[in-house]
Amino acid sequence: MAEPEFPHASKPEGATGVLVLANGEVAWGRGFGAEGAAVGEVCFHTAMTGYQEIMTDPSFAGQIITFTFPHIGNVGANPDDVEADNPHALGMIVREDPTAPSNFRAMENLDGWMKRHTRIGLAGIDTRALTRRIRSGGAPNGVVAHSSSGDFDLDALLKMARGWPGLEGMDLAKDVTRETHGTWAGGIWRLGFGYDAGDEGERPHVVAIDYGSKFNIFRNLVQAGAKVSVVPATATFDEIMALHPDGIFLSNGPGDPAATGDYAVPVIRQLLETGKPLFGICLGHQLLALAVGARTTKMFQGHRGANHPVKRVADGAVEITSMNHGFAVERDSLPANARETHVSLFDGSNAGLELTDRPAFSVQYHPEASPGPQDSFYLFERFVALLGKHAVSNG
Repeated sequence: MAEPEFPHASKPEGATGVLVLANGEVAWGRGFGAEGAAVGEVCFHTAMTGYQEIMTDPSFAGQIITFTFPHIGNVGANPDDVEADNPHALGMIVREDPTAPSNFRAMENLDGWMKRHTRIGLAGIDTRALTRRIRSGGAPNGVVAHSSSGDFDLDALLKMARGWPGLEGMDLAKDVTRETHGTWAGGIWRLGFGYDAGDEGERPHVVAIDYGSKFNIFRNLVQAGAKVSVVPATATFDEIMALHPDGIFLSNGPGDPAATGDYAVPVIRQLLETGKPLFGICLGHQLLALAVGARTTKMFQGHRGANHPVKRVADGAVEITSMNHGFAVERDSLPANARETHVSLFDGSNAGLELTDRPAFSVQYHPEASPGPQDSFYLFERFVALLGKHAVSNG
């Protein structure tokens, strides 16, 4: 095939995959992974590592990920580097064909892993050009398709892309949350040791509300000294309080926070009234903001990457963070009892808040992803310390 470009004027010889955007732009490439077609929002991600973690992050439900780093798949796939039981991103777009894995931890290649999880891959695309397209025009709706025969009905794919309603107004947390209450055991992963088993000693108890949570969040809570129970996104106030929590965690997740807030925000408001410590991440940050009367808005292209600098307002320190969100809290809508604590140095958007009259705080980024690598672990330690203080003050 010829040198890739975006978009292609015509189908090149040997093309087995295609990307069709809702505006009619078409880019041809080489398909891998599962065959079929998937429709969603086309975004880009700038991380150089962690493609398994990214693909399995529930926050990517409804999205097709363009990886800006060209060598995706070169370390293969393994069962440890996942953030959920199954991938939630619909597919991936990459520059180079995934190669055979060259890492001692690999259990299978990326192509086989994508096939096994029915996710579509598209290689041979000029991902830098596509990224520039997204940066200038916003994240478009599109369809990624793969057929070993190379036969595609472009009119039907374009109709799919134009018929998809988009993420604004869409509640996806109900689609990715767990269905029942459960407990979490085990801490962070270490080379040569695997995942820490944790201990059964006396620990403050966190009830985590799963709006589309990542496993490593719970691992970091355990590492910081907590015991963790996890409940579905639709858990009621009474169901949460029946577990006798010392504090509440609001997880990350996909979709429009305002849509999820229809059922989540009333519960969060009740939880705030208990005076128990509360900590939110990503979607959880947005839901906390909505619960205290702030607003959220759809971003033009979103923040997705592992190198986002965030400034702590209190001391000016800069954290290198991992981000994955397409909605943001509107700073000007924060009420008097909500103080901004973190600011994105990429575009100045809000990246954290704390309440002045409650032990509650949240951040827009993902501290558990550890790109710093430990720049943000203090947030888990701060939360667990609040849990201990609350447990002591309540006898």
